[in-house]
Amino acid sequence: MKARSGAEHKAKMKKIQAAQAKKVAAKTVEKGLVIVHTGPGKGKTSAALGMAVRAIGHGMKVGVIQFIKGAMTTGEKAVFDRFPDLIEFKPMGEGFTWDTQDRTRDIAVAREAWDEVKRMIADPDYAMVIADELNIVLRYDYLPVDDVVEALGTKPHMTHVVITGRNAPEALIDAADLVTEMAQVKHPFREQNVKAQKGIEF
Repeated sequence: MKARSGAEHKAKMKKIQAAQAKKVAAKTVEKGLVIVHTGPGKGKTSAALGMAVRAIGHGMKVGVIQFIKGAMTTGEKAVFDRFPDLIEFKPMGEGFTWDTQDRTRDIAVAREAWDEVKRMIADPDYAMVIADELNIVLRYDYLPVDDVVEALGTKPHMTHVVITGRNAPEALIDAADLVTEMAQVKHPFREQNVKAQKGIEF
């Protein structure tokens, strides 16, 4: 394949630039999005909390409820505690379901956490609400999916809601504006016996 000259490359890029500018100019809708990060790969919570950092960088108020990982000490919470006016970070879980081994307690904790998510969604002061690992709760039927979809359907117009966790139910995927599925290609936990490490997993 013959390499393009500098002039040919510049002409091609100018055409792409013009086409892209036309696409961007046609996008005029602004609204709060329902965003779902799901799939078996690592990075769902990391992506959501990265969005939280981006939002508070713009002076937007963010609420984060963690449904499962609340029993862990995380680097994110240490950072977010430095911005109390811009982010409310509430780890409300008590650990993974195989650690708690108490379905009745897990359901009660999940419903308490969901009440906090609904409170934040209903409060127009919050520009973004993150329900971390909510999909796990839905998978185990600790909360009715219909209740979640209904709350998303009645959220304030400009509020962004981000939901994480593998195995997102179809009803939630249908209700979402943006869905990303994380695919696992390699993971050192499985392949190299590398344990969870601070700064990477927590």
